Amino acid sequence: MTAATHSTLFPQVPDSADAVLDGLDPEQREVATALHGPVCVLAGAGTGKTRAITHRIAYGVRAGILQPSSVLAVTFTNRAAGEMRGRLRQLGAGGVQARTFHSAALRQLQYFWPKAIGGSMPRLVDRKIQLVADAAAACRIRLDRGELRDVTAEIEWSKVTQTVPADYAPAAAKAGREAPRDPAEIAQLYAAYEDVKRERSVIDFEDVLLLTVAVLQDRHDIAEQVRAQYQHFVVDEYQDVSPLQQRLLELWLGERDDLCVVGDASQTIYSFTGATPDHLLDFRTRHPGATVVKLVRDYRSTPQVVHLANGLLAQARGRAADHRLELVSQRPPGPEPVYTEYTDEPAEAEGAARRIRELMDAGVPAAEIAVLFRTNAQSETYEQALADAGVPYQLRGAERFFDRPEVRKAGVALRGAARFGGNDSLLDDAVDLPSQVRAVLSGEGWTPQPPAGSGAVRERWESLAALVNLAQDFAAAKPGATLADLVAELDERANAQHAPTVQGVTLASLHSAKGLEWDVVFLVGVAEGMMPITYAKTDEQIEEERRLLYVGVTRARERLHLSWALSRSPGGRPSRRPSRFLDGLRPGSTATTGRTSAGGAGGIERGIPGTRGSAPRRVQRTPARCRVCGRTLTDAGEMKLMRCDDCPSDMNEGLYERLREWRADQARSSGQPAFCVFTDRTLMAIAETAPDDEHELARIPGVGMRKLTRYGADVLAICAGQYLEADADQD
Repeated sequence: MTAATHSTLFPQVPDSADAVLDGLDPEQREVATALHGPVCVLAGAGTGKTRAITHRIAYGVRAGILQPSSVLAVTFTNRAAGEMRGRLRQLGAGGVQARTFHSAALRQLQYFWPKAIGGSMPRLVDRKIQLVADAAAACRIRLDRGELRDVTAEIEWSKVTQTVPADYAPAAAKAGREAPRDPAEIAQLYAAYEDVKRERSVIDFEDVLLLTVAVLQDRHDIAEQVRAQYQHFVVDEYQDVSPLQQRLLELWLGERDDLCVVGDASQTIYSFTGATPDHLLDFRTRHPGATVVKLVRDYRSTPQVVHLANGLLAQARGRAADHRLELVSQRPPGPEPVYTEYTDEPAEAEGAARRIRELMDAGVPAAEIAVLFRTNAQSETYEQALADAGVPYQLRGAERFFDRPEVRKAGVALRGAARFGGNDSLLDDAVDLPSQVRAVLSGEGWTPQPPAGSGAVRERWESLAALVNLAQDFAAAKPGATLADLVAELDERANAQHAPTVQGVTLASLHSAKGLEWDVVFLVGVAEGMMPITYAKTDEQIEEERRLLYVGVTRARERLHLSWALSRSPGGRPSRRPSRFLDGLRPGSTATTGRTSAGGAGGIERGIPGTRGSAPRRVQRTPARCRVCGRTLTDAGEMKLMRCDDCPSDMNEGLYERLREWRADQARSSGQPAFCVFTDRTLMAIAETAPDDEHELARIPGVGMRKLTRYGADVLAICAGQYLEADADQD
């Protein structure tokens, strides 16, 4: 591991507010310094949105503009909240609250319950399934395990969309939901479920939000107390907010607008839970004075991966697609995505396992490889194939790292060694921090070589190995660190749920992979019926499936493998075909009719304070593609030509010479150098494009509004073949 890697694991706290801004690109810096009024950050995958918003908070705190205790950063998972707290701590802004909506609401509800309601707060239940089963029994309705899960999901959707049992049927029909049973039955089960909870004095996670909203709506004194505490809000993954979460956010804000939201409509993949991108897409309507910053510089993925991701969205439809962001890779080129067709699913799993084994033998760490699939039911086949190939793996969504029994026991052992290590014979031969940790953890089951096979024994070893690796990184980043220093670091990470990397290939569903990234990603089962899934019927559901594949593609940093099987079982009829989403993108396929617009460009749109509905000023940094080969252009000269330097030119030489003569006359008459009229590159681009109207001419880089107004008529006339006489007095 390099020193650079260590510096990212354990960076030095910036020594000033300005130092917090070091290393940010222009758009990220704009996010970090826009500390007043409403701010909307439209951030594409891999564009550093978490970096931008954590540096924004840290800069505001370090500059004395924001008080740490007055900032509430809200996100959607405990892991993301923990990562945000860890980053803020490393930037010197450790007092900021970073929580999920549910966690923040639960703290407020627990604190204000005695004052608002009185008595003790009902017990919070982690799982609804048993309560739903009891409600079904009370209604004399029999539900199997699958139906229980589906009815529970319908109840959760109803609550986050603030739908009461009596309104379930019309609301579900309006939303286009396919109810798992008769809507009247689900409404009956929903009402019975609420009765069971009341009888047992328990609440669920949705009730936490509903009750907090009710308290803040009914008790203005409590609402004002909360608003006095939190005066500045940051909401991550804003495309995933539900109507209920949006209502809670509005009550937290009151009449203020110190709000920064971050999201990407193209990554909306949780609509089945009630999430909607409408709040993100309507932000400018609700806040006309908002600053909108678009992040499109992709630091995660190679140009080849980004090209495929952009291609997926180019064929999209709907409102989210109208606001898509076209990513521009900032990384060196890498290998092209690999597309593989297999005869059946077991062969596909074995093929993936074989390639993963080859990658690991070539030096790719197992932790930098992921296998992503559409449904959790696909996991078992890949678990078996990886185990047969001797490849360690971990299932995404398992118990949190610091909550695992072996990790808790290891922490106790390390803490004891830090206090009384001088009397421990295990440490007699340990000469540095990593060897001390290895010695202590050897007593907990760690060995230099992993155990054979898979299962619980292997998982425990992987957890302890992650602690050993963390100790090595910590010692390299902080020479002279003691065992006590490492224990303190582990305590900080446990509080922030900032877990070290477990060495194993990740198996995960596409939904649970959101927010993660790997060097190598295997997208498996990319076939019709699975992607899009069979039950996706409406246009909206199909488009969400497309976005789900887009999320999967953008998890890959360097290598991307996409595969599908022609049949489910060996010997089965080969009736499947590759996903329609790959049409026109995979070799040998024909493109479906798609969108040709360039999509959203990076840049900044500033709202005009105090106005309603006024058109914003736009300052755009527009990503460009070669009009010959389609490659994304980053060189300024190539962007002027709208093609790569080594791609063939179709320039009209005669037109180019006429433009040069006209430019020389303009330069003489105005007394300025010729390049101030138009550069050679711009003239070449005009001669290659031969625009027919002002719209086409304006799209050529180097032709701004001022030059279009001054020279546009002449240039278009020359392009149309007209002869212009030189006029020495011409302005």
